Amino acid sequence: MYRSILFTSFLVVLAVLALAFKPASEKFENFTLKDYKGKEHSLSDYKNSKAIAIIFVATECPVSNAYNERMEKIYQDYKDKGITLLGINSNKAEAVSDIRNHALKNNLTFTILKDEKNIIADKFNASFTPEVYVLSPNLDLLYHGRIDDSKRESDVKIQDLRQSLDEILNGKSVSNPKTKAFGCTIKRV
Repeated sequence: MYRSILFTSFLVVLAVLALAFKPASEKFENFTLKDYKGKEHSLSDYKNSKAIAIIFVATECPVSNAYNERMEKIYQDYKDKGITLLGINSNKAEAVSDIRNHALKNNLTFTILKDEKNIIADKFNASFTPEVYVLSPNLDLLYHGRIDDSKRESDVKIQDLRQSLDEILNGKSVSNPKTKAFGCTIKRV
């Protein structure tokens, strides 16, 4: 009987420790940035979205550029389903005019914001282009990581971002909320 009481006490202690050390969900603050046309956008503008997908992008990074068509396709496939997709360019050497020219040249129709002095990249702790953060309308982090598992579209086996967005749209929790992003590093000031 003593062993039974001891074992039960041990289980209770483990349960309490598990709750105490469970990481709190990450929540982000609202921010406002201008797009390459000079229009201001705030995250709070998208509070009626089912989710807000933020992708840190670049004009000169070959990895980010390999994803241009895929990012645009994701935008087109999900925009009418209540998903907002925002690009953020935080690279210090890429001017607003570079972002505009790059978007026009590559037929990117989703909103791309300029993060002067990489303030938002720092708040998100973003490191790569492309790197994805999917937020709830309350700005809770739902998914963080890569778009998919290969720079080469023909080698893609797992479409992490699409899977996460589909789960959100179906009212489910994201089954794999963190993956390892890869690409070029964000060039900070």
